[in-house]
This record gives sequence, structure tokens and C-alpha cells, in this order.
Amino acid sequence: MPAESTFDIVSDFERQELVNAIDQARREVATRYDLKDTKTEIVLSEKELTITTESEMHLAAVRDLVQTKALRRNLSIKIFKFGPVQEVSGGRVRQVATLQRGIPEDVAKKLAKLIRDHFPKVQPRIQGDALRVGSKSRDELQAVIRLVKERQDEFDIPLQFTNYR
Repeated sequence: MPAESTFDIVSDFERQELVNAIDQARREVATRYDLKDTKTEIVLSEKELTITTESEMHLAAVRDLVQTKALRRNLSIKIFKFGPVQEVSGGRVRQVATLQRGIPEDVAKKLAKLIRDHFPKVQPRIQGDALRVGSKSRDELQAVIRLVKERQDEFDIPLQFTNYR
């Protein structure tokens, strides 16, 4: 038995599921009676999702559609960080959503402090865009997972627990 057990707290999503959700949203936009003549474009790049359409009302409908499709594919809607609505040429509107992947350093520090405050014997370590949590007791690690899952609403990124050993 190893001297210390660890697990990682990460913020990630499955890219292929997102691609499939966007494809489904595009198909529904093309066939739905209230959206099909709006020349709506949904463009997915490596780190951003851009929605361009006729009006803010259509933009809200498309945004809701994309989020619904993502939820049905077990993706958290916290992966979308929507920016402000921008006016573009031709009286159209555009909104860019940044895809959130990885734990930012300030959130990692907040998570580490939360864990240290409740479990003094557990050692959280920031490793790039993940947080590794280690302890000699597996029971404490499971209690940490339970605590972070209960307090997950305090963080505006989706959190997963991986690499438990």
C-alpha cells in the first residue's frame, strides 16, 4: 500500500460531446420555424463559441438551445462563459462564449484554502491547471470529495475528480 493516496481536481469537458451538441443545435436552428430564416451562425473554434444572429431575442433563444443540447450530453453549462452582446454590421448581434477548461489559479487557491481549513492533515497542491490532493487516509480524501461536491455551487467552473489512487 502506498504511503500517500492522491486524487486530482480538474475542470474539463469532453470536446466531442460539445461538437455533437453544437451540431444538434445547428440542425434545430435550421428547421425550427422561428429561427430558420434568421441566418444564424454558430461557430465553434478551439477556445470559443460564437453565435451571430438577427436580434437579441433570437440570440437568447439560440443560446438557450445550445445550453440545453449541452446539458443533454452531460456537459455542464458552466463551461460557457458568455461575453457581452455586440452589435455587428447589418443590424445583427453577436455573442462570444469562452470555453472554460482548467482551474484558474485564483480558484485553485480558494479550493486549496477550503480543503486546508476543513482537513488540516490533507495536502492540496496546485499543479498547473489542476489541484492534486494527497493524504495518508483515504477516508479523509473521500470526505474532501464530498465537501467539494457540496460546495461546488460556489465555483463558476465545473469540477471533476480524477486519478484517484
